[in-house]
Amino acid sequence: MRLVPRSGLEPERLDNQHDSPASHCPYVVIYDFGFAGGAPRAQIQELASLAFIELAENVVLLRPSGVGKTHIATSLAYRAAQAGIKTRFITAADLMMQLGAARQQNRLREFINRADIGPRLLVIDEIGYLPFGREEANLFFNVVAKRYERGSVVLTGNLPFTQWATAFADDQTLTAAMLDRLLHHAHIVQISGESYRLKGKRKAGQTGTRASAKVA
Repeated sequence: MRLVPRSGLEPERLDNQHDSPASHCPYVVIYDFGFAGGAPRAQIQELASLAFIELAENVVLLRPSGVGKTHIATSLAYRAAQAGIKTRFITAADLMMQLGAARQQNRLREFINRADIGPRLLVIDEIGYLPFGREEANLFFNVVAKRYERGSVVLTGNLPFTQWATAFADDQTLTAAMLDRLLHHAHIVQISGESYRLKGKRKAGQTGTRASAKVA
């Protein structure tokens, strides 16, 4: 899947687009279902209905890297925002930086209530790419626990659930408690396939090889 700009507009904050009809979204979402065979068309189309948000259910898009997890998460976020649903999209690393800064400023509760509990849909990208320290793992658990059965979370990650503890300070107890809340009402999307980026590089390499052969 890719996001193709309809114009030169840059995407604004998702939660500022409530009044825009879906047809005015500056992106057209194109997804190659044949390329990422682990993302069934029916499952993605069901999620695109946004019914999971009405039920405060979660979505977890899993591994490997480069097969369209972030693009699916982004398209769900835009679709929700265009439907008037308060939505926030952020990477896990940026979320931890913001939570850490809020904690240092003694504004943690205010920040979580406004930024992480307030939106009906919270999309957190790239879980597991950078491991969290113990304090960061506790902060992330706090966000998941407070949203449990209150608001939907969409997560993307490159690790199977059995390895999530490695991303959360190797704390098996905390990770188990977090996954219990996260997966209680969740749609798991297992995506397989070759990385778009690697495929593109290989094609470019093959093209370059053929061109060199012709010159020779």
